[in-house]
Amino acid sequence: MSNSTSNGTDSLYEGLPYEFDVSTARLWVHFAFVILGFLLAVVTYLSQCSEPAPYGKHTPGEAKKGWGPMIPQRLAHMTSDGLCCVIFFLLIFFLYGQHRTYTSYTFLGLWQLHYVHRGLLHPLLMRYSKTHVQLGITAGTVLPNLLYSFINSDWISSAVYDDYYYRDPRFIIGIVLFVAGFIINRWADAKLRSMRRSSSDKESMPLQASERYKIPQGGLYEFITCPNYFGEALEWFGWSIATWSLAGVVWLLFCLATFVPRAKHNHEWYLATFPDYPKTRKRLIPFLY
Repeated sequence: MSNSTSNGTDSLYEGLPYEFDVSTARLWVHFAFVILGFLLAVVTYLSQCSEPAPYGKHTPGEAKKGWGPMIPQRLAHMTSDGLCCVIFFLLIFFLYGQHRTYTSYTFLGLWQLHYVHRGLLHPLLMRYSKTHVQLGITAGTVLPNLLYSFINSDWISSAVYDDYYYRDPRFIIGIVLFVAGFIINRWADAKLRSMRRSSSDKESMPLQASERYKIPQGGLYEFITCPNYFGEALEWFGWSIATWSLAGVVWLLFCLATFVPRAKHNHEWYLATFPDYPKTRKRLIPFLY
């Protein structure tokens, strides 16, 4: 399909509104990593269903052996999200990608909107429940972030979308969902942050979990336990629609492989910790799950 249509009417509802204009070798490399990303999502879901990831309120009282030395939580967060999803993503986009159009830069702006905040600003503002985390746990987030950042940056900087794709319903709906999810995610994180004591306060005072944490109230917290995860899932659902790509789909699947079991564990933790926790709240999706 050519991306130089004379008008946008013919291209609005085409199944694939782009050409992935790369060499055969690069094509196979890209889709090999897509398959790897899918398999990693499956493994992640199965592993996290059995046991919650050991961070935040699910951090064990004593560090587990085998996860390596402790490093500052802020450094770990900025490394896993900032270095991988901001810096590495930009390097792939500008140095490895072959085609950059207004559509490419729109997608780049959306990704960076999320991760400049998530990987650079959020760690500076966050009141962490623990000031340090084991190096192995950080490495476990760095490697997937490198993989999915490569897949998505490679896609948006090499796929040539139709000239009129900005009028396509997939592009419009996807961006609207992404922005809505971003707003929900930022609001939910800010709500949680405002309720937390500083890490130094928590570690200096041996408080029970019910004394260190509170039940979030207001907004989507009246309907679900984890609106922060819901918002981010909505972002990447919008991303997968807007990019209309397998790269976007496997990234969404990996995020859900983390959010779904994590929301389950968080929900069960609140129910076990607070006897008065609202029983009608769902875990992740209002009225459904």
